Amino acid sequence: MVKMNVVYEGKKHCSLRHEPSQSVIETDAPRDNQGLGERFSPTDLVGAALCSCILTTMALVAERDGLNIEGATGSVVKEMASSPRRIKSLTVAITLPAKLTEPQRQKLEHAARACPVHASLHPDVEKPISFSYA
Repeated sequence: MVKMNVVYEGKKHCSLRHEPSQSVIETDAPRDNQGLGERFSPTDLVGAALCSCILTTMALVAERDGLNIEGATGSVVKEMASSPRRIKSLTVAITLPAKLTEPQRQKLEHAARACPVHASLHPDVEKPISFSYA
């Protein structure tokens, strides 16, 4: 169990503190929802959490198997729906080292789709993941 504390600071800004590490993240409402868009929005963080969880889960499998995927990258594009306002889709693109064999690629791609954030998102949220090797 991990505790995080959030303080609303006004002007649609929040400060989030991760209790174990004391690291801080600040959020802002997006411009299209009455915010200033000066920081990640809460829904941006969901997308970032998905992408970083995918990379972390693949790294756990890679390290267990003696593979080095350092330098792997990911990007995520978030699309919102309205009425009700919610995340419609989180489209993730992952780039891994070209040196990986086909069985290694398949194992890592399976791990990506099994990451805890991916498994926790509502089924109505589209979450396609594409993989490239460079």
